[in-house]
Amino acid sequence: MEAEKDYTRDIAEIRSMMERSSKFMSLSGWAGIMAGIYALAGALIAWKVFDFNPDELFYKNPGPGSGFRNVFLLSGLILVLALATSIFDSFLRAKKRGEKAWNVLSRRLIANMSAPLVSGGILILVLIAYGLIGLVAPLTLIFYGLALYNAGNFTFNEVRILGIVQITLGLISLHMIQYGLLIWAVGFGLAHIVYGIYMHYKH
Repeated sequence: MEAEKDYTRDIAEIRSMMERSSKFMSLSGWAGIMAGIYALAGALIAWKVFDFNPDELFYKNPGPGSGFRNVFLLSGLILVLALATSIFDSFLRAKKRGEKAWNVLSRRLIANMSAPLVSGGILILVLIAYGLIGLVAPLTLIFYGLALYNAGNFTFNEVRILGIVQITLGLISLHMIQYGLLIWAVGFGLAHIVYGIYMHYKH
């Protein structure tokens, strides 16, 4: 009986080692929490400072002197901050584990995320050119969710669940354009914070 328990424990340890060697494990909960905070702050600034809150597909920002350009630059800043935080944190975690942050697994992770992110980004730019601002929030959620779902093959399974949440919120937002900014804030802000807290305490 004792030998059987040892075999079971050995099998569990081997399985854990195989999973660590086949998945990128340097993502942390703190990066998710910070990304969520950046997104919530950005949504609040877009709404309160730039008076940006699309309520229809063809949306013209009524804010005096603000325009969509400022909101676009703000979203770019949020993206850069979130990426920089994630990369820096992943680098520190990998160093602490005695691993390289830039390896075969991280390259596969980025490659699988790039297809939906790049194609979605191009589509969104085309829609912006045609004035379909109301579709920006839903589609960013959907394509980001698809990228996360793909990333789940190479990192924690929770990332795939977060992707499903983002896709679901994006589809809901398509039917509720007037709440697009709010749902975007829930997806990129609140969902990231909840995910980050969970990942921090679990891993």
